[in-house]
Amino acid sequence: MAENTMNSMDIHEILEHLPHRYPFVLVDRVLSMELGKEITAVKNVSVNEPYFPGHFPYHPVMPGVLIVEAMAQAAALLSFKTMGTKPTNDSVYYFAGIDNVRFKKPVSPGDQIILHVKIDRILKGIWKYNAVAKVADEIVAEANMMCILKAIEK
Repeated sequence: MAENTMNSMDIHEILEHLPHRYPFVLVDRVLSMELGKEITAVKNVSVNEPYFPGHFPYHPVMPGVLIVEAMAQAAALLSFKTMGTKPTNDSVYYFAGIDNVRFKKPVSPGDQIILHVKIDRILKGIWKYNAVAKVADEIVAEANMMCILKAIEK
């Protein structure tokens, strides 16, 4: 196995490499990662998610913006691991842009979202990604995202 390929990350390692915490951690496991290239991760969607009572009580659907956020968190994991660093209290990993977002199918409790994120390019500290979210091998969402690691101004 090449040095830049990882098999998986469990939730404990994910929490070391994401600044997010409950209820906003949207990646449960990393299945595979090739540093500097791509990541495949999982979000298990539970009926116990805090947004379902309001979205929608009669027909629970995961908000699309949270699917995009899950893709971004997978991208952040890939970026932090590629940089060989971990988040600190001195910086935040922000969205710089989201383009070409498409939602193809609703995501419901019990679904398992497979997040596929590929680095398109890195230019002047801005990371560009192509991301796809699938449930049961069907695309539920896709987007082109840009993110940047910025120092927190104090």
